[in-house]
Amino acid sequence: MFQIYQDQVVAFSKNSQTMLSTKQAEDAIVSNYSETDHHEGKEEEKEENHSFFSVKSALWHGGSAWDAWFSCASNQVAQVLLTLPYSFSQLGMLSGILLQIFYGLLGSWTAYLISVLYIEYRSRKEKENVSFKNHVIQWFEVLDGLLGPYWKAVGLAFNCTFLLFGSVIQLIACASNIYYINDHLDKRTWTYIFGACCATTVFIPSFHNYRIWSFLGLAMTTYTAWYLTIAAFIHGQDEGVKHSAPTKLVLYFTGATNILYTFGGHAVTVEIMHAMWKPQKFKYIYLIATLYVFTLTIPSASAVYWAFGDQLLDHANAFALLPKNRFRDAAVILMLIHQFITFGFACTPLYFVWEKVIGMHDTRSICLRALARLPVVVPIWFLAIIFPFFGPINSAVGALLVSFTVYIIPSLAHMLTYRKASARQVKCCLPLLTWSNRSSAGAPTSLSEWTLRVLMGNPIFDGDSVPTEWRLLIDRSNAVEKPPFFMPSWTAMYVINAFTVVWVLLVGFGFGGWASMTNFVRQVDTFGLFAKCYQCKSRPAAAAPAAPHHR
Repeated sequence: MFQIYQDQVVAFSKNSQTMLSTKQAEDAIVSNYSETDHHEGKEEEKEENHSFFSVKSALWHGGSAWDAWFSCASNQVAQVLLTLPYSFSQLGMLSGILLQIFYGLLGSWTAYLISVLYIEYRSRKEKENVSFKNHVIQWFEVLDGLLGPYWKAVGLAFNCTFLLFGSVIQLIACASNIYYINDHLDKRTWTYIFGACCATTVFIPSFHNYRIWSFLGLAMTTYTAWYLTIAAFIHGQDEGVKHSAPTKLVLYFTGATNILYTFGGHAVTVEIMHAMWKPQKFKYIYLIATLYVFTLTIPSASAVYWAFGDQLLDHANAFALLPKNRFRDAAVILMLIHQFITFGFACTPLYFVWEKVIGMHDTRSICLRALARLPVVVPIWFLAIIFPFFGPINSAVGALLVSFTVYIIPSLAHMLTYRKASARQVKCCLPLLTWSNRSSAGAPTSLSEWTLRVLMGNPIFDGDSVPTEWRLLIDRSNAVEKPPFFMPSWTAMYVINAFTVVWVLLVGFGFGGWASMTNFVRQVDTFGLFAKCYQCKSRPAAAAPAAPHHR
């Protein structure tokens, strides 16, 4: 029997270079995903291939790389599209453009790190025969599995708080936008109304089911971005327009943290990856989505700031300064629908956490899960009424929450997960490998010895003892993601991660936190909590009735 195995190994090794491409090897690594929730996903993919035009597969069952791209791009640029001109009025044109590019690339890097850690965590768990059927993996669970319970607590606290306020911001944006179409109701009343509307997202089971919504959301955002650009150029510069930014440090760092918030939308990266049929394809999806987002955010913010200049300091919503017409009304309506979608994106991970807390996460009934999710919406509704500060709240959330959730924690987690040399070494899991013709120290000399080492959990060997013809197979069998093609070594990765941590901690959380909270407190002092209509134009007072004339 052993001779048969050995003959198979020799024959296969001679053809390994030609028969096994990189793509095939990667598919082999993640083939075990099909044993869990991704088995269902593959069935859905197969169903989609055979009945592409079926309504169910086209609108409801997403899981491809395209679905993930639409989800990332749609979720990344929502209401912030309307506040970026406000940030430019604080930063100036040049700083605004450069910081968008910088934080966009930095955010893409940390999204890549999150995807690597997800694959590592899932690979480890599935080797332990852990089933994820009817279970959505979340970021805090990845931290728990790789680094322990303390990291789980930190990740859970920051992630949930950020997503909570991210949902609050979408609700505030809905009320702010609709006011520019119908100002007969104040913004607080509109918040009540849209809070009830957004509560219907409890009926969307998971990110699998956002396929059509992600596509529509990105289309709506694209229209709005180019409307802002074209409308600003058609309007032209206001008479006497000034572009005096940057003038104050507090305003500069407030604008910078709003841009940090803009490209920190990957708090839902793990959930989006888990909804993919082949999550290993996610690695560069966020970067490609960011490059597309640049084509929306940079032209629109630059054009609106060019047209209105310093006026934007008192108008956080770009719609406030553009002339009212049918094109603006269409943009407002489309953004309202998109903010409803983005509310669902931000709130769905909170729904998952709540379901796990109350033991309803594996329930198949959509109606029962929807009923269980409703309590999550109540605090979001309440906070949107307390802090209706559209614009300044973005910067505060960016500095205090986004800086840790999507920049600092992923960078530190990646550094700590792969801090030991053994964590970065090749770990072979192919049971047919033997080195019977080798005498290298530490290498197994028979299939039985190999099997024994695997069973004892120690299939780690020095790379020099591995036959050259097997290195491709071994590399591809390991869950450890090697440094990307543009990264020369692990040391370079550590340098970039360390730079990310230090920069965001000092500039984003430190200076940004000081500036954002100063500006936020100023809004509270000016408008007060529970402001009825934040930054609304005061209506002219009705003429007082004439006093009666007494003879």
